[in-house]
Amino acid sequence: MSDINKAMAIAAAGMRAQSSRMRIISENVANANSTAKVPGGDPYARKTPVFSSIFDKEVGARIVRMSKAVESGAEFRTVYDPDHPAANEQGYVKYPNVNTMIELMDMREASRSFEANLSVIENSRAMLQRTLELLKR
Repeated sequence: MSDINKAMAIAAAGMRAQSSRMRIISENVANANSTAKVPGGDPYARKTPVFSSIFDKEVGARIVRMSKAVESGAEFRTVYDPDHPAANEQGYVKYPNVNTMIELMDMREASRSFEANLSVIENSRAMLQRTLELLKR
């Protein structure tokens, strides 16, 4: 595999990892205001992606991938609302430990990382195209 193809494969793996990250962030935002299904129960817990670097034999290089998503151990938000169906005995409702502003910043970072990897692929393709044009002469 040529170095240009290797660079494209590494960038494509990065794009897949960032896509997975964006999917998890979207899930967090979608569940930011959900509550437990039973009174006093725990609501949705924020998830964060865990990335790992693996050696891809086909590419001949290390690539990144999302290995799993783990639940945050942060405390849930509580709001006093005794009339809510998910309220506990003291009248408090637990809400997810999701901060929408943090999720939006993470989404922006993931989007920029995705775009950077896309730029690597576009530039690599342009170099391959230029090489082919030079070889035709």
